[in-house]
Amino acid sequence: MAWFFLTSAILLEIAGTVSMKLSDGFSKWIPSALMLLFYLLAFICLSFSFRTISVSIAYAIWSGVGTAAIAIIGYFIFQESLTVTKVTAILLIIIGVVLLNIGGDSKTQLEVSSQNDVAVGDE
Repeated sequence: MAWFFLTSAILLEIAGTVSMKLSDGFSKWIPSALMLLFYLLAFICLSFSFRTISVSIAYAIWSGVGTAAIAIIGYFIFQESLTVTKVTAILLIIIGVVLLNIGGDSKTQLEVSSQNDVAVGDE
């Protein structure tokens, strides 16, 4: 269920950012209101994902995927430039998220190690 909440948080954050662009500096009230709603729901879903997924992993995925998606949406929808530097940055974000996932959750590993040390010391 945590991955469902994280995916929802990412999609809502993307919708919020697109709404922010469409709000034209908060001069259009419907996109502005939608932006607030989408961001509120995104943060709620993100916080629910923290119940199971460590904050470092969830936040890296949330921000990385959101950033990459917005850069791509900016290019295709808003005719923003997509330079070699932007493409390289997007690839580095993706590589970083993959490496964080491969690295695992060091907090959980430390907690297990500490619990084992305590159990051994109690004997």
